Amino acid sequence: MRGGHQLFHASLPGTAADNDEWVKRKVRLVNRFGHSSFYMGQLLKSKGKRIEESYLIPESEFAAHGGCFPIIIKGTGMVGTITVSGLPQEEDHKLVVQSIRAFLVKEK
Repeated sequence: MRGGHQLFHASLPGTAADNDEWVKRKVRLVNRFGHSSFYMGQLLKSKGKRIEESYLIPESEFAAHGGCFPIIIKGTGMVGTITVSGLPQEEDHKLVVQSIRAFLVKEK
């Protein structure tokens, strides 16, 4: 997502409309906090709290589960997100990390 505009979407075999909702919830979380969704989930886990308790926001709208990262441009700030849904959250997180690493290597 960039400024609320979804630039790319791919649905692979095994995914469903539920994955689209997970993406929306993860993106909302990252836009609100500026951290990866996995980071936020681990932070909440370390506190032993749910998102509703810590931030007074509904879990039905915000997903603190791995798979969404902020895209941050030095000197500009956050300009969008990159998000994956459909795998276990650790694997969603790893897939985004691998994709970002591959992109950064190509850009050097």
